[in-house]
Amino acid sequence: MSSSVELRRAAIPILRGAFLLAALTALAFRAHLNSAATACVYLIAVVVNCLDCGPWPAAAVSLLAVACLDFFFIEPLFKFTVADPVDIAALAAFLTSSLLVSRLAARARQEANASRIQRRHLERLYELAQRLLSLDPLSFDSPVLLRAVCDVFNLDSAVLFDAATAEVHAAGNPRADLAARTRDAYITGRDGGDADGRIAFRQLRLAGGSAGAIGLSGLDDAAQLAGPVATLVVTVLERARTVRAASRAAAEAQSETLRTAVLDALAHQFKTPLATILTAAGGLRATSPLAPQQAELAEIVEVEASQLSDLSSRLLRLARLDREQVEPRLEASHLAALVQAVVDRQARTLPGRRILVENASAFRYAALDESLYSLALSQLLDNACRYSPPDSPVEVKLEARDGLAQVIVTNSGSPIPSDERGRIFERFYRGVDARAAISGTGLGLYVARKIALAHGGRLELDPASPGTSRVAFRLSVPLASQESYHAAIPT
Repeated sequence: MSSSVELRRAAIPILRGAFLLAALTALAFRAHLNSAATACVYLIAVVVNCLDCGPWPAAAVSLLAVACLDFFFIEPLFKFTVADPVDIAALAAFLTSSLLVSRLAARARQEANASRIQRRHLERLYELAQRLLSLDPLSFDSPVLLRAVCDVFNLDSAVLFDAATAEVHAAGNPRADLAARTRDAYITGRDGGDADGRIAFRQLRLAGGSAGAIGLSGLDDAAQLAGPVATLVVTVLERARTVRAASRAAAEAQSETLRTAVLDALAHQFKTPLATILTAAGGLRATSPLAPQQAELAEIVEVEASQLSDLSSRLLRLARLDREQVEPRLEASHLAALVQAVVDRQARTLPGRRILVENASAFRYAALDESLYSLALSQLLDNACRYSPPDSPVEVKLEARDGLAQVIVTNSGSPIPSDERGRIFERFYRGVDARAAISGTGLGLYVARKIALAHGGRLELDPASPGTSRVAFRLSVPLASQESYHAAIPT
């Protein structure tokens, strides 16, 4: 079939050239043109006829032109005298011109055809880009994206493997093996396709690696189009994920701002009635002697109200530090004495708990803002007491290492799961077990770490020892300079 089509295509310019030469021969013979003028007319005819044909039809028409020139216009007339130098020169000129022109014309046609195809590809890619970018990044899904690709390029089907979710999405009427082959293309990390070029697989590549793979069935010129289509698809997917992440971040930021405002408002609302309760309890004891039971009740009211006042003050301080930039006023402070004071204050609020301090007599000075540092350490002690059995001790150890003054707060209790260890310092984050068992705001560790970083130190969760259920937090701040150390030593 293809050979007969090619034969017909070659016969058309030959027959056309023969008809043109016959018409020109009749006109030139009647006009009594000489051989030179006729040769020029034939050359023009041969060149024009070769503009849209291949080399073999061009050569055939050139031979026919030489034959006509020799037979009708070169002496002796009506005889073929190919040995004549004029005939040889004419044949060489006609053949060279026709072959050269046909080759240049063929190349020009190929380039024009390639240009048309390229323009068509660009138009379709531009149309696809417009359709994909018009999709709402907050609501569209992968099948919608694939249907747009199928519509623009008239595909049989398209399949996308999303590496982030390990899900396969399809549009059109995919072959039974297309999804599996698309997944395999992602796993192997190789682009590919069928030999006929009707099915192509391309990686969805991002700067950080591969985000998946796409399989296209029925795509014309897959070698040219599959790569750009995959690039457009992964660009739109990444744009959607970025917009969605930004939207979630904005919503979370607004939610956290509202939660902080609520905490601040509640702390303020508690402060005034607690102060009134403390004043009233003190007034009862001062106005007249109380019976032992009444005095005990008044003392309980004062103690509990004082503890609530301290908690409200801490909550208010945490809320403010959450919103504001922490700017500590550093000075050389006796770390052991400050730690012991915080431990004693914590022990008074929880009289039934044992808090053991190791190396409390160590004479170490650190560069601290005592108020901020006390708040951070109080939060660690409070967490240790709340998340450990009531009869278990909380241990506080002081160390000096690598120019840092370190305080390690350790308690017994349920170990923190590995998937939560990297998130416990996040703002408002509370573990699954913590949310179910104990109330809280999720600000304590976040603010404590913020205070540590403002001091030029760090707050870390020490890795749990194998076979134990102990949880240890390490609060590290820089030791005071030598000059500050000597200036702070009492004389």
